[in-house]
Amino acid sequence: MAFAGDPAGVAGVAAHPFRASSMSAEKTPDRPVKLACRQFWKLYGARAQRKFRAAAELRELVESGRAFGALQDVELEIAEGEIFVVMGLSGSGKSTLLRCLSRLIEPSFGEVYLDGRPLTGLSAAELMKVRRHEVGMVFQHFALLPHLTVSENVALPLRIRGDDPAKIREVVAEVVQLVGLAGMEARLPAQLSGGQQQRVGLARALAVKPGLLFLDEPFSALDPLIRRELQDELVRLQARLKKTMVFVTHDFSEAVRLGDRIAIMKDGRVRQIGTPEEIVMAPADDYVRNFAAGVDMTRVVSCARIAAPALRSDYARVVPAGQRIAETAAEVARAGGAVGVADGEGRVVGEVDAAAILNVVAGGLRGIEGGAG
Repeated sequence: MAFAGDPAGVAGVAAHPFRASSMSAEKTPDRPVKLACRQFWKLYGARAQRKFRAAAELRELVESGRAFGALQDVELEIAEGEIFVVMGLSGSGKSTLLRCLSRLIEPSFGEVYLDGRPLTGLSAAELMKVRRHEVGMVFQHFALLPHLTVSENVALPLRIRGDDPAKIREVVAEVVQLVGLAGMEARLPAQLSGGQQQRVGLARALAVKPGLLFLDEPFSALDPLIRRELQDELVRLQARLKKTMVFVTHDFSEAVRLGDRIAIMKDGRVRQIGTPEEIVMAPADDYVRNFAAGVDMTRVVSCARIAAPALRSDYARVVPAGQRIAETAAEVARAGGAVGVADGEGRVVGEVDAAAILNVVAGGLRGIEGGAG
């Protein structure tokens, strides 16, 4: 069973030069769907340990208080090459969702599909094959074997699946270089900083050449400076590798910085799915609005959102419609006036000047409610 992605039709191009150009709140980008789930439930309780024939049975158990719904009727489509962030407070269900999607724990009801193939019906042997060849996982706790060196930790999943030793050495050298650990191959985990240890974990996940990466709060145990450094590293790696990633976090700033789209969860349900800009500009409810409060709007809102109609065609500088305001401010300063705003085909469709940027800085949402998105 495959699910076709739909064009989102969002004006302009993506803020990040490596990200896809059109992603809407409810639809995947116009690319193949890599991972999807349908009617996903996870219940806990004495009455939850049985087979269910319909979602209504689970709903009735939860509503009557006879079971706890850690996941309740979750439906997602995640596109090929997308960084899809799942976020929420503790107990929202975000890590449970990731573990059910990866089948580290079994959902109570529903289906999960990888490249259109159902994963929920796979045998243990079939699932192990998928994990060894198609999926990588990175967790908050680094889970490195303390008696193995960096190279040996990275090589471990390749050795387990029986790869050729010469090929293992080649792959290990490649991914260690990729994550910035060249020269540290012979060190033990205890000789590494926390950030370096997490790089080893990331290299180990990448070594199997997965098409899909699950990352469960991988940077939350690190101090802020190292965390920011690894966020930058992940963006850099994504620009080169274009993996599909499901990234779990409780930090909205991290979600906005990394995510092509974000799913915000509460009480086992998805409250809203959208691009960072969509969530900040049109929160579905007060719960979502509270997450967005205090975020630096200039790093989320695009030029397309605040652009006024273009008054000419010969602007000294032209910026993409999806470029964020924070990046555009310097362009406006260098131009000494308005800059043109171009759509995905390079046509100038609007302009942004210093006054428009200052409105956002000074007024937050109020400053852009009337913008020309």
